[in-house]
Amino acid sequence: MATACNQLRCRGGQCARRSGSKISLSLIRRGPILTDDIILPPRRTPFVGIVNRVIGAGWKTGLMKPPTLDKAELMERMAERNGLDDYGERWFEGPMEVMIDALKSEARLNTAGRFIAQMQFQKVLQDRLWAHDWFARYPEILARPIKKPVVIVGPMRSGTTRMHRLLASDRRFTHMRSFETISPVPRPGFDEGVEDIRPTLAARAMKVARLANPRALNIHPTGPMEPEEELGLLVASMWGMKHEAQWMIPSYGRWCEAQDATPAYCYLADLLRLIGWSQQASSIRPWILKTPQHMLDLPALLTVFPDARLIFTHRDPNAVVGSAASLAWNQTMLYSDEAKPDEVGREWLHKTSLQIARMRAARDSIPRERMIDVQYEEMERDWRGTMARVYDFLGFDIEPALPGMEAYLARSASLKRHPHRYSLEEFGLSAAQVHDQLGDYVRTYGIPLENRGGARVASG
Repeated sequence: MATACNQLRCRGGQCARRSGSKISLSLIRRGPILTDDIILPPRRTPFVGIVNRVIGAGWKTGLMKPPTLDKAELMERMAERNGLDDYGERWFEGPMEVMIDALKSEARLNTAGRFIAQMQFQKVLQDRLWAHDWFARYPEILARPIKKPVVIVGPMRSGTTRMHRLLASDRRFTHMRSFETISPVPRPGFDEGVEDIRPTLAARAMKVARLANPRALNIHPTGPMEPEEELGLLVASMWGMKHEAQWMIPSYGRWCEAQDATPAYCYLADLLRLIGWSQQASSIRPWILKTPQHMLDLPALLTVFPDARLIFTHRDPNAVVGSAASLAWNQTMLYSDEAKPDEVGREWLHKTSLQIARMRAARDSIPRERMIDVQYEEMERDWRGTMARVYDFLGFDIEPALPGMEAYLARSASLKRHPHRYSLEEFGLSAAQVHDQLGDYVRTYGIPLENRGGARVASG
């Protein structure tokens, strides 16, 4: 498979298309198990087992068809179901094929996992069909400029969400909402006044997700209308770490690490244009973007958005790796009965190390006036002062933004009812291992260490 899409080109940044404490175990059945210093990996809820049994019974009785993970069959099925056949540039089929092979050979999916994998592929394919139908009927969508986006770049769990949502509370910027990253493409009829039911569907999906994994709200508080990152727009190209945080598919991860991501970012930009059009957002307002995936793909991002302004967030790698592994484990264990926490820990130590290495290498070619560094600890200690420095960098007056920021922080506190607890040890890792790989990163960027002992609590 070619490493770049031969049918795409980017000019001037715009994409053109050719055609803790000791507690009783009885109190924590659904959460992580804590001893004096060690947290054991959390167990999944009984809800997942019920879903597995119901779906399995449906297959056995013939009430449900067994899922397929055949690329050609999935693409033909969705084209026929929607009466459309334009999937756009076919670059996405390369990562899709690799991902399907990895799901079959490595992920060890359970019954629900196989069913959900099929559903996710079908949804992405349907969204692509709908998107290209919108582009064909309204070609002005692709002419929308995306000028000087503000891109937050940092490891998972380094405060990127907090930074993103603080900036998104300022109406002088444009941002995506959670329902749009879940379903980025408006349904047919949107232009004729048909009700947009995507927020309702997103709310329902979140309720189901919380039944399966009630810790999700503690790890990443959200709601259908909350500001959200654009990771779903990379998923639309079958690209990125979202899949690796959901399934154990290391061969897919290694394959992606060796590819040029520019085609995925070109399509991300086109979907941003579609979302901006559907929001009726002014093209003058800069987009606020963020996802840890950008650490791996900064050259591609800067090819597509050459005038982007970059906010780099930094945090103690012990906290980053432990929290990232915890986030991935809380998803992976839902879809596989054989997921192992040590495997998850090794994978996310590797992924975090690679993210940081690639970010550091890419920064060498970025003009200093186009980027700013923000420490997680600075935001914890003095968010107003830190945000004032960010606003100076962006050339905006912070005063009009402060009421919205304060409202967001109050809302966030109400969403996150319980802290996210995690440790390196529950994933077979140690602080010494993390230091061996990432100690130079800490020294170079002067990152404060979070000396909290074994168990850690994440606040953002």
